[in-house]
Amino acid sequence: MFGILLSAFNSVLAWLLRTVLIKFVVFSALYMIVAELVNVMASWLPSGAGLTSAFAGISAGTWYFLDLFAFSTGLPLVISALLTRFVIRRIPVIG
Repeated sequence: MFGILLSAFNSVLAWLLRTVLIKFVVFSALYMIVAELVNVMASWLPSGAGLTSAFAGISAGTWYFLDLFAFSTGLPLVISALLTRFVIRRIPVIG
């Protein structure tokens, strides 16, 4: 009876080590790599001062239509969605 119980415990332990622990380590490593890459890629983006000077030349009529279409809300949403899609497609397991 003890041999059967030991065999069952060995099977459960092998399953835990093979599936749960390995997947946890792999996905944790992927998360850390992606998190660091996002921080590095964010430093490559232009700063706020460059964007402010770029938008300074837009006329009042153009700003009216940009505000009408909620450009200030929509553009960051679109950019973050595109960056998220780019990062997700670069993950080997998911993309």
